[in-house]
Amino acid sequence: MDQQNSWLKGKTALVTGGAKRLGQAISLSLASQGANVIIHYSKSSEEASDLAKKIEQYGVNAWIVSGDLRQISDVKGIFDKALEFTSPIQILINNASIFDKSDLNSFSVDELFENIQVNAISPLILAREMAKQKIEGAIINLLDTRITEYDRTHVAYHLSKKMLFDLTRMMALEFAPSIRVNAIAPGLILPPPGQDLSYLEKLAPTNPLNSIGNPEEIAKAVLFLLESMFITGQVIFVDGGYHMKGYTYG
Repeated sequence: MDQQNSWLKGKTALVTGGAKRLGQAISLSLASQGANVIIHYSKSSEEASDLAKKIEQYGVNAWIVSGDLRQISDVKGIFDKALEFTSPIQILINNASIFDKSDLNSFSVDELFENIQVNAISPLILAREMAKQKIEGAIINLLDTRITEYDRTHVAYHLSKKMLFDLTRMMALEFAPSIRVNAIAPGLILPPPGQDLSYLEKLAPTNPLNSIGNPEEIAKAVLFLLESMFITGQVIFVDGGYHMKGYTYG
């Protein structure tokens, strides 16, 4: 993509959970297209600072902002602090999430509320704060390909991502025509903490392409949606076709 002709050039993006993993790849990709980046983090201050230095090498600005998405009082403060760095913020990437094991018979109400707060309510609050600016922009929510089925070992997480899926469509309607809202549902991209790539490679046969992806595939999907002015309310599954399993029989 040509930076000189990119819609992102000169825009500012806030990326939640932007210091590591998918968030880092997305942040770097945005910077490569001329966007300034505000990196949100919860505990990864060192990684956020290091990433900001890398981003600045693209000739754009980078800032870091901390905040606990588990705390409602912190969430609005994240956007307020971001606006102290620069204004307006035209791009919001709701990437941060928590991913804990839980099953339907034993998860606690507190576990459910925590997952919903981080994975669904926080993105909504940040999106509403962005909309208050009364500007044109774009929001991308990170979902999970498993929203198309039932994940019995991560039930609280599963419910929260399904909620974010519905919120994506709701926000697309409510914030139109000034703000486009879309989502990306990753599949086998990164192994869970504590696992290596062999964990994903064993699961590769579960998708039609019999392969695994990488963070750059997600970053490319982000850029595509940000540059697509006539797309809103959509979900792109970057999962090797895994989401189609429910439509095949035999």
